[in-house]
Amino acid sequence: MSYEVLARKYRPIDFNEVIGQDHVVKALINSINQEKIHQAFIFSGTRGIGKTTIARILAKCLNCESSSKPTPDPCNECSNTKEISTGRSVDFLEIDAASNTQVEKIRDLIETVEYKPAKARFKIYLIDEVHMLSPASFNALLKTLEEPPPHVIFIFATTNPEKIPKTVQSRCLQLNLKTVDEEILSSHLKKILEKEKINYDNDSVSLIANTANGSVRDGLTLLDQAIAYGNGELLKEDVKALLGTIDNSLLIELIGSVIDGNGKKTFDLLSQIEELTPEYDNILKDIISTLHQISLHQIVNNSESNDIKELSTKIDKEFCQLLYEIAMNAYSKFSVHPNPKEALEICLLRMLTFNPLQKLSEGISSNKDDSAEKKNFKKSELKVQKPKDIKVINNNIFKNNEDWISFFNNTEMSPFVRNYFGNMSLESFKENKLTLIKDSKIGDIPENIILEFKSVVKGFFEIEVEVFFEVGNVVSSPLSLKDIKHKEDMDIAQKSIYEDQDIKEFMKKFNGKIKTDTIKPIK
Repeated sequence: MSYEVLARKYRPIDFNEVIGQDHVVKALINSINQEKIHQAFIFSGTRGIGKTTIARILAKCLNCESSSKPTPDPCNECSNTKEISTGRSVDFLEIDAASNTQVEKIRDLIETVEYKPAKARFKIYLIDEVHMLSPASFNALLKTLEEPPPHVIFIFATTNPEKIPKTVQSRCLQLNLKTVDEEILSSHLKKILEKEKINYDNDSVSLIANTANGSVRDGLTLLDQAIAYGNGELLKEDVKALLGTIDNSLLIELIGSVIDGNGKKTFDLLSQIEELTPEYDNILKDIISTLHQISLHQIVNNSESNDIKELSTKIDKEFCQLLYEIAMNAYSKFSVHPNPKEALEICLLRMLTFNPLQKLSEGISSNKDDSAEKKNFKKSELKVQKPKDIKVINNNIFKNNEDWISFFNNTEMSPFVRNYFGNMSLESFKENKLTLIKDSKIGDIPENIILEFKSVVKGFFEIEVEVFFEVGNVVSSPLSLKDIKHKEDMDIAQKSIYEDQDIKEFMKKFNGKIKTDTIKPIK
């Protein structure tokens, strides 16, 4: 006896067995109970989520002989429902639009519409992948679709509803099927495995559900493959090998090294990942997913993973969004890149290049860390008075807020660091402990931002400092003073323009106006 694949063996036979499409099932059941059945339906959605299956169940509901009228619970015992299930019903016609695109085929179909069903209540036409019909075929359908005989119902299934003409869509009731949630799909797969009496672990099922991307059929097909690969059982390592996925700890470590700006460690980890012979597009998808989880946790604090929590404190929100954009851009071009490995490598290189810590050169060169750090600071351009004896621990480098402002304005920092520390004022500096006042609106400072700031201070003063923060009233922060100075300069510039006698005479003579936004202060 030939083996029946799981996708066919466990195809739903009634609405109770359909998973993840409650909104569609409820609409159909209510319309059947109220005897308000539309003349034409469009079921749209991605592959393997139940379009054809729901169409067949609907056909059984309408033609079931167990009831004198359409019922939402087909018996699956009468001849009509059995014939629909097996594809032998003369009153339920399944047509593949991909192989019947010609207008002649549709005209032949239309000619049969007037004939009443042979034994069922309704004659039902299911046209699969209807968007592949030619424009002439759609035009031929319009009149019949608008005013079909009372015994005829059309059901269209499509993965691309945008290609269906608006004139057709307006004549149909369109129901959009969703991709199935990963948890729902995992639960469904586990029930099937228990019925099949197959040993499994939760991680292996989760991997399959995740890879299926919301498609039930894809999930069941992968499950078939995994069972064959594992010789009748599901184990995490076997499924990973089959799907080309990698250990999550390696991925977390890889992203952590990118955040730290450590190029050498990043590519060492990539080499370890390559030994597992993964699919490179899957690695990039996992990176995108992890960055998404980090971003979400930074805003709503919803992750239960310690790894995600740790990474979210290390990375600045803006930099996380930048990494996400770089990864998404790389993934969008992945299919056209001649070498998948190179596509992933260039993506990681871009992430490292735009890292605010600017440690790429530090991680891939053999120079000492200190020399690499000092390369990023042009001391000759700084105007801050450097202490005479930097080895004296109690030396008060920042005597007052003016010293802090002078240091900030004349030291090179990344935009990320400037946005945080530029809105703070000095509280104190004692025994190499720098305390800054920040506004209550500023949340926790990311670890990588603090590390860069410390390296800036060390690069100039050649001493290690500890940085502390106090929430309070920020007075005269570097950026606020810069804004005040810019406003004063703008006022002076505007005043000099408006009070200039030559400009006044020119404007009066030519009836001109001054565009205020074009006035710039003299630098």
